[in-house]
Amino acid sequence: MVISTRPSRGLSVPTIVIAAPSSGSGKTTITTGLIGALVAAGHRVAPFKVGPDYIDPGYHAVAAGRPGRNLDPNLVGEHRIGPLFAAGSAGADIAVVEGVMGLFDGRITDDGTLGVGSTAHVASLIGAPVVLVVDAGGHSQSLAALLHGFVSYDPTVHVAGVILNRVGSDRHEAVLRQAADRAGLPVFGVVRRASALSVPSRHLGLVPAAERSAEALASVDAITRLVGAGIDVEAIVRLAATARGSDVALWSAADEMAEHRVDTRPVVAVAQGAAFTFGYAEHPELLTAAGADVVSFDPLHDRLPEHTSAVVIGGGLPGGARRRPRRQRGTARRPRPPCRGRTSRPRGMCGAAVSLVDARRP
Repeated sequence: MVISTRPSRGLSVPTIVIAAPSSGSGKTTITTGLIGALVAAGHRVAPFKVGPDYIDPGYHAVAAGRPGRNLDPNLVGEHRIGPLFAAGSAGADIAVVEGVMGLFDGRITDDGTLGVGSTAHVASLIGAPVVLVVDAGGHSQSLAALLHGFVSYDPTVHVAGVILNRVGSDRHEAVLRQAADRAGLPVFGVVRRASALSVPSRHLGLVPAAERSAEALASVDAITRLVGAGIDVEAIVRLAATARGSDVALWSAADEMAEHRVDTRPVVAVAQGAAFTFGYAEHPELLTAAGADVVSFDPLHDRLPEHTSAVVIGGGLPGGARRRPRRQRGTARRPRPPCRGRTSRPRGMCGAAVSLVDARRP
């Protein structure tokens, strides 16, 4: 890959990483609400998600008013994380990165290396402080031990504070605050249990925001109001400003695809619409940089654009990133996800199905 040497802001944008001890703690809800609260306070927010994820960035995008992007060292290589982050945060005054699973959960390599692609890994690569979202519903004084473990487990990861989620009462909050104080962590927010903080889910996680349209907007608005009221937004901004800055070149789709450009400009139709929301923001950027004229269309309602040479249908989870449900006896075998294992496609293109079509057909 050819990295551009033009000047850039690099990683100088204030940054906060929202993580959790485990999945199901409420990271997406808190992150979405925080993004919305920051926007309401007048900030230009760049939203990110660790790992290959299509759904959470959709909610981030609704709250931020700009595309949510992914940061996945397993998919693109850790050397691209800084440039991708710099490019995705251009024009913003603060970046919010939602983690994946538990803070230290990631791929285990053949040589025994732990946590590759984890939230902790990405936070270290971009030099950003971490705030833990803890589902406080089942916690009391033992919260201190849990927080102490996460703070001391890896000294290279800056766990800087905690947001207490699903708190039951004033007394419960007081006990939890005491526990956080014993662990040496400030509390940046307390969010009470509320049905308005839940959004519909299914086997892959949250229902994509684009599939819920007006309902998604209403949900994000409610989440923003409730989370924003419980979080010290100004304290989060001050913490984000402590992120280590470094100068890196912005990632460029044109540079990435410099060796793949073609002499002609074929029309590539990218499926979009309510039923085709699974895709990365970088896909059309890479295709355009490779020399294609990218046209979006909704297969449920539109005919293929004239002179289409290829169709890109988003979907799939690259590299077996998510565990597939166990196949029950007597059911058909599921097809393998695109880009599992070796592939000849340029990195960053996984997770999409590409079909060549005959443009002469009606």
